[in-house]
Amino acid sequence: MLNEIKGSSTVVDRVTVGQGVWQESPLVGADALLKAHQAGASKAFRLTERPFLQLVNVRGDTRDAAFLRAVEAVIGCAPPEKPNTVAKGNGYDVLWLGPDEWLVVSEAAHDASRAAPLEARLREAFAGAFAAAVDIGSGYTVLDIDGPRTREVLSRGCPLDLHPKIFGAGQCAQSHYFKASLTLVPLGGDRFELIVRRSFADYFVKIMLDAAEPLLS
Repeated sequence: MLNEIKGSSTVVDRVTVGQGVWQESPLVGADALLKAHQAGASKAFRLTERPFLQLVNVRGDTRDAAFLRAVEAVIGCAPPEKPNTVAKGNGYDVLWLGPDEWLVVSEAAHDASRAAPLEARLREAFAGAFAAAVDIGSGYTVLDIDGPRTREVLSRGCPLDLHPKIFGAGQCAQSHYFKASLTLVPLGGDRFELIVRRSFADYFVKIMLDAAEPLLS
């Protein structure tokens, strides 16, 4: 559950994960830069963070009926078998990463008071099946970018063909932006979701906003 930091004007979030324990966004070092960006009047390109979503790496075999039933029971959909596609479940997106690997992303931040963490529910459902679920949420963050100049900003550091006829909603791809690896998910229109490793997050935001600056002036 997200908690407001009283008396702070920060745009970077914290989440309480236990008694006296909290997790902080990896973007703390870019807080001033993000604040200035979000206070700007330009609608041509906007970057925001969607912190503390559940991210679980899932491994399994789609030829195994027990594995498919377990995923559908928890997520609400079967894992996609077509490369670089996304399946939508009940509050979750399932991203194809490989022939036996997927990334499950929650649509909202986890509220520890309401439900068991996704990893625990999947591991319980996988009991007896040759499958695995590993929570990787603390090692990544999710960013949202939108605006008519978004593809231009992305193309400055990402080698993918970003034309909407080639790469559109329902697809996903693993790539890089300059030196930062990422998973890129088009959400329709000019909006994209970016899943970035925690160790790259601060660099990623700074280099993306730097790349965007000359396109917005």
